[in-house]
Amino acid sequence: MTAPPRAPSPGPSADPPAGEIGTAGNVPEAGAAEEIVWQGKFVTAKRRGRWEYVGRARNIRAAVILAVEDGHVILIEQYRVPMGRRCIELPAGLIGDDANSEDESPLEAAGRELEEETGYRAASLEDAGIFYSSPGMVSESFTLVRARELEKVGQGGGIGGEDITVHRVELSRLGNFVDAARRRGCGIDVRVMGLLLAEGQL
Repeated sequence: MTAPPRAPSPGPSADPPAGEIGTAGNVPEAGAAEEIVWQGKFVTAKRRGRWEYVGRARNIRAAVILAVEDGHVILIEQYRVPMGRRCIELPAGLIGDDANSEDESPLEAAGRELEEETGYRAASLEDAGIFYSSPGMVSESFTLVRARELEKVGQGGGIGGEDITVHRVELSRLGNFVDAARRRGCGIDVRVMGLLLAEGQL
């Protein structure tokens, strides 16, 4: 495990329990008890009324790192077994999934994963809030972490056979990079879409 970043900036985000915010209206499943259909080491299949969905086992959460600096963004490419192909993504990883790391914070996890996957270390990490990837079928949330003041300290590539390729992509050419990756057969993480929108390339 790498050393924590030098100057993290903690944020106030916390994932509220389901049902505490907003109103369910007339959704019949809202009051139904949640059933565990199947549970593995990392994923749990659940049912609430007629609604079937999946979540992370043991309430494990994820941190996703947005590392943009000097007009470039740090992206990774790795093989994803569920998709059966390599995927272009923002660096990311699970929080507290290792033994003896249950108390790991999102910022600590983000700093660790950024260095392991990309070889970059951030002097500043900022909690940008909690987001949901696919709320119609997945209950998992992730904390978006903004990484600043990047320093290249290693090769990256991940651990345990992850075989990660690191891409430092010019933001003005991000659309071209994504198109080329698709032509190579890569899948594109939905979070990359946000960057394309921000850059006016969609």
